[in-house]
Amino acid sequence: MIRHLLPFVFLLTTATTLLAQSIPLKPRPDAFPPVDAPDGAKAVVNMATTVAEMSDWDRYPTYETYLAMMQGWAEEFPTLCHIDTIGTSVNGRLILSMYIQVQTVDDLYRPEFFYSSTMHGDEVTGYVMMLRLIDTLLHGYGSNPQYTDIINSTRISINPLSNPDGAYRTGNNSVRYAMRYNANYVDLNRNYPDPFGTDPEDVQQPENTAMINYLSSHNFRLSANLHGGSEVMNYPWDSFTSSENPHPDREWWIEVCKRFVDTSRTYSNSHFRDVLNSGYIEGGDWYVIPNGRQDYVNYYHNCREMTMEISSDKTINSDQLPEYWRFLQHSLVNYISEIHTINSSVAIETTESESSVLRFYPNPTHDKVFLCNMPTEPISIYNMQGQCVMQLPACTQLIDLQSLSQGIYLLRSGSQTAKVVKR
Repeated sequence: MIRHLLPFVFLLTTATTLLAQSIPLKPRPDAFPPVDAPDGAKAVVNMATTVAEMSDWDRYPTYETYLAMMQGWAEEFPTLCHIDTIGTSVNGRLILSMYIQVQTVDDLYRPEFFYSSTMHGDEVTGYVMMLRLIDTLLHGYGSNPQYTDIINSTRISINPLSNPDGAYRTGNNSVRYAMRYNANYVDLNRNYPDPFGTDPEDVQQPENTAMINYLSSHNFRLSANLHGGSEVMNYPWDSFTSSENPHPDREWWIEVCKRFVDTSRTYSNSHFRDVLNSGYIEGGDWYVIPNGRQDYVNYYHNCREMTMEISSDKTINSDQLPEYWRFLQHSLVNYISEIHTINSSVAIETTESESSVLRFYPNPTHDKVFLCNMPTEPISIYNMQGQCVMQLPACTQLIDLQSLSQGIYLLRSGSQTAKVVKR
């Protein structure tokens, strides 16, 4: 009986495979910006006008409530966190980040992590997720072993809202009619310097100038930018398909994405399936975009950044926010810990002694780098194709990279290695 059914099983499997291959990917929200009514106009959006009204996390905060929440945490946990003012928007609203760290003697040798959200103002699910993540980490320190270990081993910066003018387009009291763009009607995710293409069409916006300055003043080694409109982990490059130019860290990214999606699906198996069933994709394989933040950060800041599309609707009903937190919480927390899975060859600082780590500045650089500790062995510099492009003697302290083209290079001296980005 089973033998007679085999041809039919084969035909069914073949037809299913062909059908799956013929179904186009869900359009990337970045690909064709909407011109109709904002998502928020269709959603049930309840707002919290006080911090107390955010206690059940089933509302979006007004702008003033958001500021009060950030200030409240800074005052409640003065030894664990402080507020960084990244900058201001076109309309003068604050772009803030909560910087979480414990002050210890090895503080400077702990790697820095960065989360940010809602550079598209109408993609506000991540806005509330980041606020709740701040609250969870701070209140869990000292009582939850995982959160305590993460804060003790990592410096964490969380920017919940990077486009406040877009989110609060009609005023500070509601995100219901939020829009994608900033107040100058510019898409901030088409407004970063493009390492592979042309300059942005629009003049660099103040929100992005502030973000670039913030990134340059820190040494972030892993980051994520939260979006909405789909549910998929989008890893670099955005500027190329994987067949054209695969990211050198592609295999690592795939493993990280698998862990994120698998953890999330243990709490809700229906999510992260609207683009690919795997739940992750290389950005350019979904849709090639220019002047995006993801490629800018990866290329120019020696930092691995991915784009997390975390909700199929850009603005979800406010009473759905607790459910999204339930299936995202552990994945979002675990992603911070992924910073410790990055191989030391990409210049992650550790708590090892100063002499065991190759340190230099500035990075990225336009021309020269200065070594902080004099290497006792010759230095070799390799491009991403593994070709040696420069050799220098031991005890070199100044390296001139002006003759090299823009790109990522690997410095090696004996057993010490580190990445440098040439702008």
